[in-house]
Amino acid sequence: MPRIERTAQAVWEGNVARGSGRFTAASSHAFEVLPYSLATRIGSPEGRTSPEELLAAAHSGCFAMSLASELTQLGNPPKRLDVTVTCVVDDVEGRGHLVVESRVDVQASVPGLDEDRFRAAVRDADAGCTMSALIRGSAEVDVSARLSD
Repeated sequence: MPRIERTAQAVWEGNVARGSGRFTAASSHAFEVLPYSLATRIGSPEGRTSPEELLAAAHSGCFAMSLASELTQLGNPPKRLDVTVTCVVDDVEGRGHLVVESRVDVQASVPGLDEDRFRAAVRDADAGCTMSALIRGSAEVDVSARLSD
């Protein structure tokens, strides 16, 4: 795979409690402006995002692509993969707030694939997912997966 570089920017204005910010990325109009704030980061989202939500989005997208690749290599490309990731941040004694877990939930429609080969593909996809590797630097990645047909 060639070297990949993508750029996103976060702008923050004001103090942490009352300020707000926005994310932008050069690569997508759908990702032009994403507002965020401390209040919506730790409370109700109110239509805004958070760094944790963006990490969960990145992890779910990367995992889905990794699993699709593994399944395709097995000769069973997926009909559909639904990957939901929950990023968990908690207070770690003596270290502050950290990402402590990323929970990956996969529902896969892969006609003609048996459970054992599916489980192996999920393990290999997790091992090959760059976001799983990054998160494992400081947190747990917990993967649950099931075939829907």
